[in-house]
Amino acid sequence: MLKGHQSWVFNNRPMISATGVSGGPFEANGNLANDFDILHEDLWMGMDSYEKAQRVLLEEAVRTTLAKAKIEKEQVEFLFAGDLINQITPTSFAARTMQIPYFGLFGACSTSMEGLALASFVVNYQGARNVLTGASSHNAATEKQFRYPTEYGGQKPPTAQWTVTGAGVGLITQNNPGQKLPVTTSATIGKVIDMGLSDPFNMGGAMAPAAADTIMAHFRDMELEPSYYDLIITGDLGRIGHDTAFELLGKSGLKLERKQFQDCGLLLYKDDQPVQAGGSGAGCSAVVLYGHILNQLQKGRYKRILVVATGALLSPLSFQQKESIPCIAHAVAIEMNEEGR
Repeated sequence: MLKGHQSWVFNNRPMISATGVSGGPFEANGNLANDFDILHEDLWMGMDSYEKAQRVLLEEAVRTTLAKAKIEKEQVEFLFAGDLINQITPTSFAARTMQIPYFGLFGACSTSMEGLALASFVVNYQGARNVLTGASSHNAATEKQFRYPTEYGGQKPPTAQWTVTGAGVGLITQNNPGQKLPVTTSATIGKVIDMGLSDPFNMGGAMAPAAADTIMAHFRDMELEPSYYDLIITGDLGRIGHDTAFELLGKSGLKLERKQFQDCGLLLYKDDQPVQAGGSGAGCSAVVLYGHILNQLQKGRYKRILVVATGALLSPLSFQQKESIPCIAHAVAIEMNEEGR
């Protein structure tokens, strides 16, 4: 059901019935290592290119999700997924392996919530029984495309962020009132916001206005107060973007508590890991949501959460042509299933 101008309400409350999360060596040393299903000791993962290694991450996350759900891939109607690499080839090649009907998505680092929103919409209206959705990124592959190959050892400013090596996948199914599992209740689809920033080493600052715009749209459309959610978490704004978004929301009259407003890129790594302003990448919000956040939700730490994944919609070509960075954010509300609903 459409509510307001840019939000959907999922009256049938699709379930996130299983998840799979894989990561690399840097993530294995981070804050949330225990929330990963699979962790690798090196960035190559037995492959001869980083792009192929990224494909492996997504394949592992999909297989893990299916194993947890105890279903075969032939029982899944659709896969909604994407990444940051040219023409989302790691995801498409993983879809070639999995042989599941496939929608390739590109929302940059907002892809995880774009996929979850679309998968929930399809399941909510009985367009499918089982839908997989997820996103992935790989530090060495993404840095090579958008900045400098890591082998160069180029210096980065404090505003730069560390691309996550990881993949997070969720299985979205029709609601079963007897199961106490996370459900999606609504989604707000963001608009492209461009404030004229052009520094690829300050993605958080560029994306912050898009995050604030979508969050404000969500509360306006849904007619809710910020206190409705125990946690509002952005995807990968990092320290610079997260502080900027908080300030923008406050100036717009939306008052949040600091402890209520968090960022996936700030949770993932330890303070002594050299990630500058925090984690980023299409896999960032995917691994944190489908691993740590849903684990915390199921443990009862949170009752209702709003996940707002942000994306910078630039390309190497647009940067070379001195274009500014258009950005977007998509939000999905998640809570625990209640008996009888």
